[in-house]
Amino acid sequence: MARTSKDITDAELSILQLLWEHGTATVRTLTPELYGDPSPSLSLYATVQKLLQRLEAKQCVARNRKVWPHEFTATLKREELIARQLQTTADKLCEGELEPLLTCLVKVHGLSAADRQSLRGLLDELDRSPKKKKKAPPQ
Repeated sequence: MARTSKDITDAELSILQLLWEHGTATVRTLTPELYGDPSPSLSLYATVQKLLQRLEAKQCVARNRKVWPHEFTATLKREELIARQLQTTADKLCEGELEPLLTCLVKVHGLSAADRQSLRGLLDELDRSPKKKKKAPPQ
């Protein structure tokens, strides 16, 4: 299956994870963290710059051009990416339905008592909120 322009590669995800952790960062601060090298080569800086450009084109990061060096901030929230990736997986494997995917994850990996309590709270909250229309099953 072909990638869409909004797909996030593993390398891009590594950058997003650092931006989620730090909030804002420059190419010079991201590169050593990504590669574990206190004095990375110019080619590694160029690679990180290119990855940031791609993420910016996908509207996943914003660049502050008012400061030098330019600072980057994630505009895509972790929760948004998780939801997108789960829906993509559900579309591929479960005809778009999330329930079989979530059920499988719970059965295979289990939930701690704290996880179950948190999930119960979320379900109770969803029950109290206005109902969203569920997609009709395919015929």
